[in-house]
Amino acid sequence: MVEKTEEFNEEVTSKKEKKKVEKLQDEIERLKAESDHWKNEYYRAYADTKNLRNSLEKDFKEAMRYRSEGFIDELLPVLDSFHMALANEPTDPALKNYLTGFQYVYRNLVSVLENEGVSELSPNIGDKFDPHTMNAVDTVEGEEENKVVKVYGKGYKLHDRIIRPSMVQVSVHKVENKEENKEASDEKVDA
Repeated sequence: MVEKTEEFNEEVTSKKEKKKVEKLQDEIERLKAESDHWKNEYYRAYADTKNLRNSLEKDFKEAMRYRSEGFIDELLPVLDSFHMALANEPTDPALKNYLTGFQYVYRNLVSVLENEGVSELSPNIGDKFDPHTMNAVDTVEGEEENKVVKVYGKGYKLHDRIIRPSMVQVSVHKVENKEENKEASDEKVDA
């Protein structure tokens, strides 16, 4: 009987140990799954942080590149005034000295703006109209369509961004008035 009791005790102990082992294995599996979950959460948060950092750096670089856009926009009327002042040739020698000074100041101002990345958009008469860099202020009938006929004002861009488009007059194809043609044909018929 003692043997049977020992066998029974061993069997009970082995069942208890098996249950303990199974419980511990289940706990290990649960902890591994939890560890994997938190590892994935960490990688996701790390990737999000890295993407946010890259986005902020890109935004900062762009903001720094175009930081002077508002200032330059306010300076454009001054440049326009220089263009008007320098377009007239004075006859008085005293005024010629002033003109020389204005030219010097204008060249320095343009040089500083070019160093900031500003460039002039100066279309020529006869160029094809580009709606991305030009603003058609007026139209006039002409032989060729969409050609620059007159330049009213220069445009400016900062790096690759248009600050102000060039102000131009554009040609449109001659359109004969149907009523005039009808009247002319009616007059021919009456004659």
